Amino acid sequence: MLEGFKKFILRGNVIDLAVGIVIGAAFNSVVQAFVKGVFTPFLGILGGIPDFSNFAFKIGASKILLGEFLNALLSFLIVATAIYFFVIVPMNKLKDIAASKKKSDDPTEQKCPYCLTEIPALATRCSACTSQIPQGKKK
Repeated sequence: MLEGFKKFILRGNVIDLAVGIVIGAAFNSVVQAFVKGVFTPFLGILGGIPDFSNFAFKIGASKILLGEFLNALLSFLIVATAIYFFVIVPMNKLKDIAASKKKSDDPTEQKCPYCLTEIPALATRCSACTSQIPQGKKK
């Protein structure tokens, strides 16, 4: 029983996930410090509020801390933007490159000349319309 747990924990993807979480937490703290120490004071210069974290208002006996929410929202937007431009965009480009290389190789599918359904390249009859595929029309 413990041997199976040991194999599970020592798998590469579990360790990679743990490292990713630690790096993500460290990146988050850097972004939090940037937003709180640099970004919001800079916006405060432009908007007249020196620090969003102190921005609050009262309704009755309740104090609404809107500034903390704005700091968290800015942090989220910065992290999401960084992840999009530094992870998602490059990965999509790599997938597109891999897909274009795969399509340029010997095709495994073709279109039926009668109903335009994708069928295997070596098929002699369409599985959708049952038409016989002429040997000269394979593309």
